[in-house]
Amino acid sequence: MGDWGWEYNPDAHHVIGESPNLAFIAQVEARADELVRAAAALYLDGSAYRGQSPGVQEEVLPGGMFQYLTVVRQERLYIVQVTAWPL
Repeated sequence: MGDWGWEYNPDAHHVIGESPNLAFIAQVEARADELVRAAAALYLDGSAYRGQSPGVQEEVLPGGMFQYLTVVRQERLYIVQVTAWPL
């Protein structure tokens, strides 16, 4: 397994801002951890991968949703948008 990981793109402040719903943000980050483990298992040597990356995908969770981009050759999952439903 490579050095797969996730991060906010371009940064956490841009993506989640001043969200008051910290419980939802924790759900997003936990799900991102799961998605990274799945990608690492699917793409055993991501840096050598020469196919097309999956592109932007979305996950719907209790309390909101988020969009992420998987870049296999970089072994990274980038969270690009987080939308929490109104409290």
